[in-house]
Amino acid sequence: MPAFRPARTGTPADLLAVGLGNPGPEFEATLHNVGADVVALLAARHGSSLKMSRERARTAEVRVGDDGHDLRLALAFPQTYMNDSGMAVAPLVRRFGIASLDRLVVVHDELDLPVGAVRVKMGGGLAGHNGLRSIKAHLHSQDFARVRIGIGKPPGGKERGAEHVLRVPAKRVRAELQVSIEVAADAVECILRAGVAAAQNLFNAQSD
Repeated sequence: MPAFRPARTGTPADLLAVGLGNPGPEFEATLHNVGADVVALLAARHGSSLKMSRERARTAEVRVGDDGHDLRLALAFPQTYMNDSGMAVAPLVRRFGIASLDRLVVVHDELDLPVGAVRVKMGGGLAGHNGLRSIKAHLHSQDFARVRIGIGKPPGGKERGAEHVLRVPAKRVRAELQVSIEVAADAVECILRAGVAAAQNLFNAQSD
């Protein structure tokens, strides 16, 4: 498998955060779209919004202040549908000059975490997540950072995982997830300012 060597085509960003989900109003507020909700929140926090780009993604670029020095945060929500996320992520990595995959963070839903949990991870397994699998296939590497948002497993085993992730949760669960979306956005900003290890120490401890 070839090594990761992006061809830089734009002004480098300090971090590229990609929120996974499915495009279209029918998927809004579903469990599978919590990653997309995080990048939309980050754009709004910094006075911007996601707009369609040629990389088959909705993107924004914002400046995040850090002790008098602005850091450049690129945000993206692939419009390829979840299972083909890598088709958008690979050209986005090139566009934003991400020379090292520790400067790419993918925000996504996680069945193996309880609802509301937020964890930061660097590399490792894909836990059967098709969006992550597609990104690995297109980048030829899985050594990127992840912010994982727990959505829990299907209740009672009566519902298959695919059905579970595509449903709109009950109001109580959605309220819990809204808090998690805010926390996940904080985690992305921590990675931007201080790196993945610092974010793991802070946010993984909070989630325990």
